Amino acid sequence: MALENLFKVVTTRFNGNTEKNEKKSAEDSSKIPDDLLFKCPRCRNVVFEDEIKAVNMVCPNCGYHGRLSASERIAITVDKDSFHEIDGNMQSKNPIDFPGYDEKQQSLREKTGLKDAIITGEATIRGIPVVIGVMDSRYMMASMGSVVGEKITRAFELATEKKKPIILFAASGGARMQEGIISLMQMAKTSGAAARHSQAGQLYITVLTDPTTGGVTASFASLGDIIIAEPKVLIGFAGRRVIEDTIKQRLPDDFQLAEFLLEKGFVDMIVERKKMRSVLSHIMKLHGYEKEES
Repeated sequence: MALENLFKVVTTRFNGNTEKNEKKSAEDSSKIPDDLLFKCPRCRNVVFEDEIKAVNMVCPNCGYHGRLSASERIAITVDKDSFHEIDGNMQSKNPIDFPGYDEKQQSLREKTGLKDAIITGEATIRGIPVVIGVMDSRYMMASMGSVVGEKITRAFELATEKKKPIILFAASGGARMQEGIISLMQMAKTSGAAARHSQAGQLYITVLTDPTTGGVTASFASLGDIIIAEPKVLIGFAGRRVIEDTIKQRLPDDFQLAEFLLEKGFVDMIVERKKMRSVLSHIMKLHGYEKEES
């Protein structure tokens, strides 16, 4: 959309018709709500927030798959009314008495309606029973603390017990520094649970969304039998600038993007959001999982 045309549409949408605009002061007409526009972090294309939400946060220009809340992700992935949350009341403590941590969490709980940075539960996808976990970047950038690690571990244990596949949608800034070594312990705990699920002969699929970094990438997110990524999303461990400062070299422009990692063999496939349900169900069918009998 041309900048001039975009400005005209924004002005019309926000301020009403031309006659009303003329009656408003210049100060009033310059006030545009923060949630009116979405700017793609990849191509910098600007679209209206309501328009991009209508296509599940997928940039119409470059195909970048923007961030969804856990509830939004679940709604477009599982069968309607099939999701049943587990461990929904678990809340993190403050194991190392980190200053301001309790207050920050309480504020985020009120703002997001979440208890912590992941929702786990049982559901069906096109009739196939599955255990699913979805990380939510609105809650401390979906960093992995004690509750996130425990809920993922319990989800694996439930899937192992019931002989179900498990699908985890990863989106995280890594381990949660406010919980110190406790957060790093979750890397080993979740990896162990994933190994036991694999030893039981069950399927584990990870879906890497924007962003998947740090200790989450270095643990359960990279252990899936099949690793899927959404288009254009950021996947890595350390930040780009840290790596460049360490190796004293400039990295490729597409470094740590899903397409780069697919080329290097880190992920198995890139799947568009609109096709995710069908791809997940197809993979589960190929591994012998059948629809639930009614």
